[in-house]
Amino acid sequence: MNTRTRVLTGTVLAVALGAGTFGAVSASATPAANGAPAAAVAKKKDEASDKNFTTSTHLTVDAATRAAQAALQAAQAENQKVTVAVVNRNGNTIVTLRGDGAGPQSYESAQRKAFTAVSWNAPTSVLAGRLAQTPNLKDIPGTLFLGGGTPVQSNGAPVAGIGVAGAPSGDLDEKFAKAGVDALAK
Repeated sequence: MNTRTRVLTGTVLAVALGAGTFGAVSASATPAANGAPAAAVAKKKDEASDKNFTTSTHLTVDAATRAAQAALQAAQAENQKVTVAVVNRNGNTIVTLRGDGAGPQSYESAQRKAFTAVSWNAPTSVLAGRLAQTPNLKDIPGTLFLGGGTPVQSNGAPVAGIGVAGAPSGDLDEKFAKAGVDALAK
């Protein structure tokens, strides 16, 4: 490519870039049809659509980790080898801690207990009692109706679930999950 071609190409690129920048600035500075600034129109549009949105509370990663550690420590204090899972309101795992010596089945069981607790905003031991009346509850994918899951609430609404699995009984698992919830109140 000769010098003249390179200079001409560079000039064309500079003009195109300048025109694009000028167009973007002009477009953002254009007032709305009624003479109001574009930002004010966007704000009014946002205010009108607020009724279409909701705000939700989420557990932070730090809080989820603190809760999981508290549950795991409660289990270790009683020489129990467990896995602890904390899920968000949507059932997605935030953190999972597998204690030393916890069985391989405990990982998935802890997650499913946490998911079940947050889905119904109730401890899984309570939900397990409902199976006698509605046995098909157990067919819902991802759920596990055994003691060991506890919801985390904010203003009465579920925001997360803590599931513990691996202790010899669901009562113990749930006791450790409750220790995780209690740690969040401190």
